[in-house]
Amino acid sequence: MLDFQYQQQPDACAIQFVDGPAFTFDDLHRQSCYLANGLVAYGLSPGDKVASLLPTGPELCLSWLGIQRAGGVFVPLNTELLDGFLRHALALSEARILICEQKQLDKLQLIAEQLPKLQQVFVVGDYQPHKTSETVHRFDALMSQHQSAALPSQDFQQLACLLFTSGTTGPSKAVMMPHAHCFLYGLGTIENLQLQQGDSYYICMPLNHANGLFMQLYACLILGIKAVIRSKFSASRWLSDIQRYQVTHTNLLGVMSEFILRQPVQQEEQSHALKAIAAAPASAAMIAAFQQRFGVAMYELYGMSEVNIPLYTPMDKPKAGSCGRPYSRYFEVRIACPATDLPCESGEVGEIQVRPKLAAGFMSGYYGMPDKTVEAWRNLWFHTGDLGRCDEDGYFYFVDRLKDSIRRRGENISSYEIETTVLAMEGVTECAAYAVPSDIPDGEDEVMLVVVTDAEIKPEQIHAFCQGKIPGYAMPRFIRLTQASELPTTATNKIQKNVLRQRGVDALTWDSQQF
Repeated sequence: MLDFQYQQQPDACAIQFVDGPAFTFDDLHRQSCYLANGLVAYGLSPGDKVASLLPTGPELCLSWLGIQRAGGVFVPLNTELLDGFLRHALALSEARILICEQKQLDKLQLIAEQLPKLQQVFVVGDYQPHKTSETVHRFDALMSQHQSAALPSQDFQQLACLLFTSGTTGPSKAVMMPHAHCFLYGLGTIENLQLQQGDSYYICMPLNHANGLFMQLYACLILGIKAVIRSKFSASRWLSDIQRYQVTHTNLLGVMSEFILRQPVQQEEQSHALKAIAAAPASAAMIAAFQQRFGVAMYELYGMSEVNIPLYTPMDKPKAGSCGRPYSRYFEVRIACPATDLPCESGEVGEIQVRPKLAAGFMSGYYGMPDKTVEAWRNLWFHTGDLGRCDEDGYFYFVDRLKDSIRRRGENISSYEIETTVLAMEGVTECAAYAVPSDIPDGEDEVMLVVVTDAEIKPEQIHAFCQGKIPGYAMPRFIRLTQASELPTTATNKIQKNVLRQRGVDALTWDSQQF
């Protein structure tokens, strides 16, 4: 993919970072080769896992390309992970090499003894080791290997990436993504959003997610068009970036659309080159608001790390409220009864189930969790855990989630991992973490905790205990103390979170945003 563009248009701009460096296809080819040579020189073998704790930026892009070129498996991690969350991700993935910023080293030192597989760490920036280290090196050491190494050949079925997604009743899972699966994200964008030569893509999502990395950036590299990347989403700069770089396509996720609409109205807001916005979710009201204000069409889609993007809204025949029709060239999608797996009738609500038509066009399982793989992939269909319906014209509609996951700020959050952290606090005997609605229209979730204690503990103490142990995006906003007898449970003593969700936030709930 990159080699082809390098041969066809070496001097064309491949990536332009907003207020940062630009890379031609020649730059990406040459520097990713250096990095691949460096990884091999430091002992990387085909199939070895290489994790990154890097923000969206040049080093993350080069790491991804270099790791793939060297035959390694890319494991992009959220930079906010810490403590047990970080230990779980690094241990489960069996990463041998880690590329990170210097500020991540303190977190690593706390868990290093529990990561026997981790052998080499490369630090981006002006890191100066106090003494010669056999395990911690400057990132520049990888980039200094200009002599070509013997790099392995790869095929579309080989594992390319481990991408972490939320656990629902257990720890976060690592989705095994073959090369074909990753490629189909980009190809789907090209074919369904009608990308063509001369277009450009504005990427304002983190590149440790499939949406930003594969659906957007990979699409640009496949087609050979320019990607304009902002390292962190800014609602106030969204329109000015699009106008400044004259981009033609972009993606939005969750509350990003609402945050943009909340910005003050400016002059000439429809003076831009934007042709289409891909969004998930995108209500009919949101689509209409963007069309009226910015004069640009928004198209809803549906996907997840495990199943790619199997549903796209047809650009020539959009239907309000629908998340699209099947990308039938590569995927089958159906609505089935969650209890029986029998297909539902048109209009009937059931579970969204997906399967690929192309070998390796789908996740190959959850790494190190065969039981979770079997649980999700049964009766020849992948069970998304999402409820939906399909109309007579073949348009699908997302209804709700069956899963017990929480989605906030574009992140899937494991309630299990939050609960495990809180239960480690002395005096806490039981707790439940679950989602409650955001107060932002079309928003995502807020995290709520119900806690049972055998000591005089205040909600603010629980919140303070979570600081430094739970990533910022997963921090509970609401905390309610209760008695064990007041917790709704099943006959097998499992907490009924559906009942807690129905109770919602009441007068006895502590709100961190009010203190």
